[in-house]
Amino acid sequence: MSTALTIPRWLAAPPPGWTTTADVVVVGSGIAGLTAALRLREQGATVLLVTKTLLNEGSTAWAQGGIAAAMDDEDSPDQHLHDTLVAGVGLCDVDAVTALVNEGPTRVRELVALGANFDRGSNGEISLTREGGHHRDRILHAGGDATGKEISRALIEALHRVKDDPGIEVIEHALVVDLLQDVDGRVCGATIHVIGEGQIDGVGAVHCRAVVLATGGLGQIYASTTNPPVATGDGMAIALRAGAVIADLEFVQFHPTVLFLGDDSTGQQPLISEAVRGEGAFLVDKDGVRFMQGQHELADLAPRDVVARAIVARMAQTHSDHVFLDCRHLGREFLEKRFPSIVASCREHGFDMATDLLPVAPAQHYASGGVRTDLDGRSSLPGLYACGECSCTGVHGANRLASNSLLEGLVFAHRIAEDITRRFAAAELPWTEPLPAQSERGCGDCTLLKSGNRKTVERAMTAGSGVVRSADSLAATAARLGALAAGADGVEGGPKSWQTTNLLQLGQVLTHVAALREETRGGHVRSDFPARDDAHWLGHTYAVRGTDGVVTTSFHPTAPQDLS
Repeated sequence: MSTALTIPRWLAAPPPGWTTTADVVVVGSGIAGLTAALRLREQGATVLLVTKTLLNEGSTAWAQGGIAAAMDDEDSPDQHLHDTLVAGVGLCDVDAVTALVNEGPTRVRELVALGANFDRGSNGEISLTREGGHHRDRILHAGGDATGKEISRALIEALHRVKDDPGIEVIEHALVVDLLQDVDGRVCGATIHVIGEGQIDGVGAVHCRAVVLATGGLGQIYASTTNPPVATGDGMAIALRAGAVIADLEFVQFHPTVLFLGDDSTGQQPLISEAVRGEGAFLVDKDGVRFMQGQHELADLAPRDVVARAIVARMAQTHSDHVFLDCRHLGREFLEKRFPSIVASCREHGFDMATDLLPVAPAQHYASGGVRTDLDGRSSLPGLYACGECSCTGVHGANRLASNSLLEGLVFAHRIAEDITRRFAAAELPWTEPLPAQSERGCGDCTLLKSGNRKTVERAMTAGSGVVRSADSLAATAARLGALAAGADGVEGGPKSWQTTNLLQLGQVLTHVAALREETRGGHVRSDFPARDDAHWLGHTYAVRGTDGVVTTSFHPTAPQDLS
């Protein structure tokens, strides 16, 4: 079905003032981007790695929980597969999850060999813990609750060890503006703006044989999120404008336990990892009543969508804007050893985990949808790959299982590097000439929203396309975003307005597909359609921008999964 929603092909930008080349451009420096860049270089490709700020400031470094893999003798990939499929509420791609759980342990062991220091027990073996939705202890941690930071450190150090290699170049403070395509639509480059501190100033063009998007999520599309400031959905937005299929964008995971700092607090909020509940903490309402028993067999350790919905329901019942997490019984010594970063974060905001009930409420955490890819990370556009949170591999379905995100980035970045290497050897990705960026031809199909409208976008998305949605709330958000888009004049320019425009365009598509799906499933909650509806909605939503600028949406049914 088609709609009147239109998205311009380009962001208004100056014409490229410089040009460079590399076999592969990797965009993003989280676990997915760093792994892809390192593996590609190991196999002989020349790589240009671009990152929006510094190498260590992406979403990976913020990951508290850990990385999931069936490493224990009492665990198995099949059990990990089962837990992932259950959390995904019928929409996981079984082949993608099978690849994840079977290849995951090997990829994690490679991380260890690379220098990642995971927490170990007194016997010297890697410690394994449990989080929501898992029926086995299979979560590896580092520094208690600083797993992402340690993985990022190990990968960046590996990258630094090859920094003198002329075959790999890193440009920090670089924002990819748009993708370049040849006459046949194949992606063969990108326009990049380097923000002063980088090696090359201004907008330039990179010509390449393949582009790998590993740009993270879209958390800044909402007023409250656990995502860092760089998570403005850039990779998804540039892929959308170029014509790539965007899948399941309505499935946004809201983490149930984010420290509640008041209605006026916006931007990145402090996350209280569900690993805390994995160690025995539990939720209570404002009257001190536990409410997760009877909601799910795992109670406080139910999958995130179940817990978030239960919290929203209890807040409504008690006329409160938050509930509480009780971890006081775990004791100060244990908490400070197991969760040093979370203890410090809570203390900075005036809370003592050992003596205080912690006020918590759901906030945006993870995008399960994104650029649709196959098992090798290929998008629907030749030459364009995506991995990590900006992609939709099918691993997460309607709701990501805890600690599967770092593993997904690791496994599928490796698969992408192997696929590109094979295709280079088979001469399947030859050099080709990109068409000029639209801005070079006089931008008749460009847009730009002034950065001062960013909070308006965030507020509209939070109000109507947030934790709980309805036809009325989604229509109101669509109208507000449409009015903003109609007023986009392309005048301001620069990274802030580019990022604001990316958020606007993704918000429009997300809101549209959320209105299309008339059911509640996983991270998509409709108050007017509160039940899961497999008879009509067991399948995936796709959104594609056509050459005329019109975004067409479609629904693709999938077969029921046997979870017995």
